[in-house]
Amino acid sequence: MSGFSTARQKMVDGQVRASDVTDRRILDAMLTVPREAFVPASRQALAYLDLDLDVSEGGAAKRFLITAALTAKLLQAAEIGENDNVLVVGCATGYLAALTAKLTRQVTATECDSALAAKAGEAISALGLANVACKAAPCADGDTAAAPYDVIVLNGASEVIPEKLLGQLKEGGRLVGVSAESQPARAMIVTRSHGEFGHRALFDAAAPVLPGLEKAAAFVF
Repeated sequence: MSGFSTARQKMVDGQVRASDVTDRRILDAMLTVPREAFVPASRQALAYLDLDLDVSEGGAAKRFLITAALTAKLLQAAEIGENDNVLVVGCATGYLAALTAKLTRQVTATECDSALAAKAGEAISALGLANVACKAAPCADGDTAAAPYDVIVLNGASEVIPEKLLGQLKEGGRLVGVSAESQPARAMIVTRSHGEFGHRALFDAAAPVLPGLEKAAAFVF
């Protein structure tokens, strides 16, 4: 077994399974999708550590792959079906989008850094995942062209209510991500039902805030 393959197995056993992730499809996806393929070469040795991994390459904002455990727990909470239409927001270099592509038929992934969006598309294409469309777009905007979505997954946290994203959910659709509107930050699931949105806290969680989903800076005299 190669070094990365061994590290991948240890990540799943020590970080993901240990976080009560039991969905076999998610475990299999994390065992087969090479996380190191979504990390700059200079940081590939860090690919399987339990941290939010900076994958920025000179962009205007820091961009991250959130921890493997949080990634898996959000995917499990989303209960993605094999025929769902899914939007991944703030995909960075595309790791979360690649995992999602293993679970369903159609994935749209947006990233505010156009250079990273292009890298995400290249990495996903190299893995032969033809059911993902990577697009450069502000995180808060989503992608109306492929809407409405059964599931929207945030690759990070939001300090505000993502109104435009919620508006792109189907009836019965759900959005999962980390809400950092108040402290402590929590993973949340928001479900659309009869035009209303129900919010439910899942567990305490921390993740980098996605660009464009930050709270407006308060005015100080």
